[in-house]
Amino acid sequence: MARLPQVGGCMCGALRYEVSAPPLMIYNCHCTNCQKIGGTAFNTSVIVTEASLRFTRGEPARVEWAADSGSTRCGLFCGKCGSRIVNGGKPSTGVYSLRAGTLDDTSWVQPVGDTYTRSAQPWVRFMEGGLRAETLPEDFGVFIAAYRAQGRF
Repeated sequence: MARLPQVGGCMCGALRYEVSAPPLMIYNCHCTNCQKIGGTAFNTSVIVTEASLRFTRGEPARVEWAADSGSTRCGLFCGKCGSRIVNGGKPSTGVYSLRAGTLDDTSWVQPVGDTYTRSAQPWVRFMEGGLRAETLPEDFGVFIAAYRAQGRF
């Protein structure tokens, strides 16, 4: 079972954070924005409340862009090494999509499914029994319920 707070940071160590509340859900996002931002096939998103995330070392730099969904998104990253820490909405949606790979301990991270499967790379194999959505789900209730059922916290 995972413990709080969860801590993490950027590649160079200049930006550190802690998360004081359990995630709402975890899933893999295959949107083209996540592919470009990470330079890889998908991102494992750990959804946390904005209120639960606190930077403990350094100040994040910020970038904004138009997402595949058409909404304006923002990203917080290390201005020294460029590591992306979180993405969020603009205006604020109250939640951040924390990039799972920035956590110091990822042993407890288990996605419940995949979003934006329509833009997934053709060689990606989805989790057996995992949830799937061709785009961004209108209602994440099923993803949240599946994550809670894992009992990680």
